[in-house]
Amino acid sequence: MICILFMVGCSDDFLDKQPLSDVTADNFFLKASDLQLYTNGFYRMFPSTAIYDGDARADNIVSTTLSEEMRGARTIPTTGGGWDWENLRDINYFLENYEKCEDEAAKRHYGGVAYFFRAYFYFEKLKRFGEVPYYDATIDPDDMESLQAPRESRQFIVDRILEDLDRAIEDLNEEVQAFRITKYSALALKSRVGLYEGTYEKYREISGYETYLNASVDAAMELMDNSPYEVYGTGNPDTDYMTLFNSHDAQTSEMILSRQFSQTVAVDHNVNYYTTTSSFGRPGMPKDLVNSYLMQDGSRFTDNPNYDQLFFTAEVAGRDPRLSQTIRTPGYTRKGESMELAPNLGATMTGYQLTKYVTEPVYDTNDESITDLPILRFGEVLLNYAEAKAELGTLTQSDLDMSIQLLRDRVGMPGLDLGAANATPDPYMQDQYPTVSGANSGVILEIRRERRIELYMENHRWDDIVRWKSGQTLTQPLRGLYFPGAGEYDMDDDGDVDVVLFEGEEPSGQVQGVQYIRINSDIFFDAEGLIDPQPDFNTRAFDEERDYLYPIPRVELQLNPNLTQNPGWE
Repeated sequence: MICILFMVGCSDDFLDKQPLSDVTADNFFLKASDLQLYTNGFYRMFPSTAIYDGDARADNIVSTTLSEEMRGARTIPTTGGGWDWENLRDINYFLENYEKCEDEAAKRHYGGVAYFFRAYFYFEKLKRFGEVPYYDATIDPDDMESLQAPRESRQFIVDRILEDLDRAIEDLNEEVQAFRITKYSALALKSRVGLYEGTYEKYREISGYETYLNASVDAAMELMDNSPYEVYGTGNPDTDYMTLFNSHDAQTSEMILSRQFSQTVAVDHNVNYYTTTSSFGRPGMPKDLVNSYLMQDGSRFTDNPNYDQLFFTAEVAGRDPRLSQTIRTPGYTRKGESMELAPNLGATMTGYQLTKYVTEPVYDTNDESITDLPILRFGEVLLNYAEAKAELGTLTQSDLDMSIQLLRDRVGMPGLDLGAANATPDPYMQDQYPTVSGANSGVILEIRRERRIELYMENHRWDDIVRWKSGQTLTQPLRGLYFPGAGEYDMDDDGDVDVVLFEGEEPSGQVQGVQYIRINSDIFFDAEGLIDPQPDFNTRAFDEERDYLYPIPRVELQLNPNLTQNPGWE
């Protein structure tokens, strides 16, 4: 009965929900298997196909419909909206009872799992709503004072999160477990939390932010020095980054924590269908991100003359190899296949067709993909370390060499030179992030470049925009491939026509396998010849006083008179 309860959701999300009737202090929490079974339910908190939601909500993935966040179309919900507390109540109930178990090793480890998930729960609430009420115990349904608690300060919430993570780090087992919480998972999450809050407060000029950046550095350093993780690679810079993400099973040398998928138990996702079909969003990479990839020799692509009006095959030639392992470029083949494929403009709004996580065609049907998806990985920890040190002003070349250099080594890219980056900050990156300033601005911009490229489609972009206080970045033009006009185009340099752009009547004698696309109907261009994927939303606004946080539902404000609405949503 308990197992079934953990496999399905519960419709009652209120704080005063009664404990599960089959799980009581008298008949449960007595054996190691009880603790494991109960904590298994906490893993439902992790995202599944929404693993790349943070990219689609922001400017990393351009689809047929822009997110409400990008359109400025969010409204105050009546109920729901992420204001749910069921998981927290289950975690606190466990922490009030798990010490009844006589197995000391199990009690220590699974207690650590619960502390990890309470930290994870509150981190998600903090990112979405900012200040929230804090509960470290289950609430009696008659305790109106607790049920109507006011919001606690950000610092109070973050300090409790870090306390829980420190307890988890102390108690959790040290082992490589791709799909289970371990000490390494807690360290990785601590590095993320510290960086998030440290930069969130720094870019809002809140005193004390250094404490959180140092917490990020310390957690990352422990993982870098005292864990079995490393940057995955087989020595092939042309495929290793792609293989890390299109392997059916998580590469445990780098993946600290993943979401597991398997056809055997009918647990799957839709990434193949999402990226290959013309009927499900048509996601594409935006041109400003394509422009951000360096040349393979480490020089800046955007320093080249007319970089924004190069035809696709010239544009992607000689670039950071992660570009050709993230979108279709000349020479691309599907996993397990030998046929080279040009970009399918019908499956992408920008012309830059996504390939990250994509596997064999047999998994192209909706909800058939089985690649394990990353939640925490060592590559992110390296980026967290470098960024936190840069924001503290303590970054050295040695720090870069033992963090970002490892990621660039995987794809055969030159290292990041601290002195050169700060001496000549990239004006293209500066335009994207105008709030970055100071003596370290050049290297901070380079780390942001690296982060956006390395962590693409891993659910980080929205959070990064928020913590950097860089909402205006989301109002910049969204663009795609350059085409000089109507005509025939070879997209993969094989000598054959792949795309025909036309105006007016469809061309006669159409060739099978060639894409025929009508201008100003199937595709739109701006005055410079760049695909305009969202011509109806070229004027967008981001409210700096409102849009970094989400609104609290109306019913919750009525139920708890001590709650206050987030600024700008009143």
